[in-house]
Amino acid sequence: MTDDIGDVAALVGATGGAGTTRLTVELGALLASDGRAVAILDAAFATQGLSDYLSGRIDPDLTALLTDEREAPLQEGLLEFPLDTDAGRMACLPAFAPFERLARAKSPAAAQVFESRIDAAAAAFDHVLVDTPPVAANQSVAAVNAADRIALVAPATTHGRDAVQRMDGRLADIGVEADAVVSTRGELSVADATLPETDIDAPACLSEQPTASATADVAAAVFDIALSPEETGLFGSIGEFVSR
Repeated sequence: MTDDIGDVAALVGATGGAGTTRLTVELGALLASDGRAVAILDAAFATQGLSDYLSGRIDPDLTALLTDEREAPLQEGLLEFPLDTDAGRMACLPAFAPFERLARAKSPAAAQVFESRIDAAAAAFDHVLVDTPPVAANQSVAAVNAADRIALVAPATTHGRDAVQRMDGRLADIGVEADAVVSTRGELSVADATLPETDIDAPACLSEQPTASATADVAAAVFDIALSPEETGLFGSIGEFVSR
């Protein structure tokens, strides 16, 4: 299923350590629980955080598909994220590479290939989420240029608020603008939605009502779609977790 507002979202960390990868996984899982096919692409080459959520061999990773194996089909690098739901699917294309290849994957030529990979994912999935670091390198620019929607992710701190302002200016410099702001670790006054902290491993939205409701708010802010965790079969009518 697709929505008129656009299917590709770049979730951009306004600052390092904002929790963008966690947010991307939570949003992808909730969309999948609603019966949607979701792809997550990892533009955060420096931290490679998406790989921490996956098991098994990562070969080829995203950087390989942008450089050494740029002719290989997208599906060769996609890894299925194990979800306790049969409704939809979430496939991930993480970055997991040595420094030498990471450097080559940041080149202008690789950025052009990245945009084509995003387009290929958009043709095969209902939604594409790009885990994007602060816009300071070619792959981040490619991500926001290819996206239909851009959401800035920032912690609920003074530093986070200031980082949103700086990133708004940087996006304007390259001719795009943010469509939403999502705060983490508390509520930020400029945020359209907030993802609360939790001790539960991601995706907590499949097992914890507060995170599920908050992630639904993120889906509304990013894609302008209404998701009800209670109606996906994840929770009972009074919002309690249904034991697996």
